[in-house]
Amino acid sequence: MMNETIAAIATANGIGSIAIIRLSGENALDITKTLTCKDNFIPRHATLTTIYDNQNELIDEAIVIYFQGPYSFTAEDVVEIQCHGGFIVAQSILSATLKAGARLANAGEFSKRAFFNGRIDLSEAEAIAQLIEAKSEDAAKILASQMKGSLKEFIEQVRNDIIHILAYSEVTIDYAEEDLPKDLVTQIQAKLDELYALLEKTLIASKSRQGLMQGFRVAIIGKPNVGKSSLLNSLLNYNRAIVSDIAGTTRDTIEEQVKIGTHLIRIVDTAGIREANDEIERIGIQRSLEAMDESDIVIALFDGSCEANAEDKEILNLINENKANKEILIVKNKIDLAQKFLLKNLTFELELNSKNDVTALVKKLEAIMNERNESDEIMLISERQISVVQATMQNIKEAYEPLAEQELEIFSFHLNEAVKEMASITRPFENDEMLDKMFGSFCLGK
Repeated sequence: MMNETIAAIATANGIGSIAIIRLSGENALDITKTLTCKDNFIPRHATLTTIYDNQNELIDEAIVIYFQGPYSFTAEDVVEIQCHGGFIVAQSILSATLKAGARLANAGEFSKRAFFNGRIDLSEAEAIAQLIEAKSEDAAKILASQMKGSLKEFIEQVRNDIIHILAYSEVTIDYAEEDLPKDLVTQIQAKLDELYALLEKTLIASKSRQGLMQGFRVAIIGKPNVGKSSLLNSLLNYNRAIVSDIAGTTRDTIEEQVKIGTHLIRIVDTAGIREANDEIERIGIQRSLEAMDESDIVIALFDGSCEANAEDKEILNLINENKANKEILIVKNKIDLAQKFLLKNLTFELELNSKNDVTALVKKLEAIMNERNESDEIMLISERQISVVQATMQNIKEAYEPLAEQELEIFSFHLNEAVKEMASITRPFENDEMLDKMFGSFCLGK
């Protein structure tokens, strides 16, 4: 299949100034010559030319750029046709390439060919895929760095450290009767401790910064009628949610995106949390609790104009249950009205009128999200990478006991497994099914 020439539209569907059709494979240039009735294309030069279909009818005037393999993204001959954007022109040119001998590319197939041809490793491929969907400027910078190989260098260093430790064990096995340092086990344990601590630090930093990649998720919780929907509308700067004085107006979660600072966040307005009166409201409240659990940041909203009641105490209990593993902002709302709210052991971080001015809350949210990116640790950018590092740490942990008991063959087995795990972040050739699944999640034409 790798010797076939593939083609796809590499730009998003819709009206635009240009669209790009990309071809890759040994017949990419010949197909282009057929479509253009032109024989000479200088590599890496933009050529303005006309494009014809298989009936020799004019489709468009376009710019053609030829990248001669192996000096291209896929390391094969690649041609990019930059035509006028729209729904029809690009599709017509793509159809003409298919009739001329190309095959429609699968999702991620260009990147997959770049991977198999040694142009990129898997960590760089994942960075490319995620850069397209980056939810913040900070995420884009991290991903651009990983495209240049920063994660690959980190993985290689960790892998070399494990191999270095493994060498100690192999020497001991091969030369068991020779005089070796008496403190060898202690030295190996110290190196394992150092390596495990490095991986743990990277893992914790990566998990805490996942919102940078996926978009921070912010949930607004509170009892009914505290102003959650008004707050959502103010943050969005338009009336997305229905606002009324009737408790329980919001029966389900409402999710929208809004940009705060350099971050694109997903903000969720939830149903009021209380003892539900009917089944539909109970389902809505359950979804509110799930939204809170899935969020990076929780805004717990209280109504300053009403006396505290059992429902407020229930919200306080939820805060106390989650404050250890969740960023929670406790906010008093409706401060423009006479204040009656008082609840023991509850301190407000912000006070506002959600219908009037939410600037202080926006600044606080931005500060929290910016703080998540202050770490200069290498970041794992996908669940796959996180899972691999967790498996590596588990193998290191399981190596301690056989090391202490001088069962060096078992110790070496666990370290060899750790080496394989770390290598799989960049180049797991042995798992074709995993590669197909991963590249299949890419955009068509990428």
